Amino acid sequence: MNKPITHCLLCERVLEVRFGWKELLQKTLPRAICNRCESKFERIETQQETGIFSLFYYNEAMKDFLHRYKFMHDVLLAHVFNEILHLHLKNEKRLIIPIPMHPENLNIRTFAHVDELLNAAKIPFEHHLTKRSSDIQSLKTRDERLQTSQLFDVIDCSKIKGRNILLIDDIYTTGTTMRHAKKVLENAGAIEVSGFTLIHS
Repeated sequence: MNKPITHCLLCERVLEVRFGWKELLQKTLPRAICNRCESKFERIETQQETGIFSLFYYNEAMKDFLHRYKFMHDVLLAHVFNEILHLHLKNEKRLIIPIPMHPENLNIRTFAHVDELLNAAKIPFEHHLTKRSSDIQSLKTRDERLQTSQLFDVIDCSKIKGRNILLIDDIYTTGTTMRHAKKVLENAGAIEVSGFTLIHS
């Protein structure tokens, strides 16, 4: 997005412009939401899953954001969390791989939501996975998700062998998606595979 963000992307209030030594030295990204909207999102202070790092709980504010972003196709909302994602991932040395969408679902959604979160945060990534099925995990029950057969394939195992990998997804619910992706990457020769999500449900 080339135009500067002058109003909160969630409530449309005029944003307070911040530009000082802190912003200059840390090279922070432009602010995209106001303090009031930001305060509605609940940060996770204690991580509950080994090998998975998540930033926010799935509270009402986050449910509303995710609905508008993913299901109302508001791609501009990818910038809502650009600052915090950039802060946590800008110095990442592991190979960053976003969880992919099935091509059929991508056509319906019109954009890859995890890719756009990373693009907005200016975080480089590579695609090394393809999704086998167009089934949507969020439409399944917990038991159905846990019984799901392998979801992914590795595109080229030679590019995975010997690498340390950080998988990125928007939300962690049962962990099925992350487990499947981790397993197929480890089978392809990855040394270590960890996960990072914006939300933990």
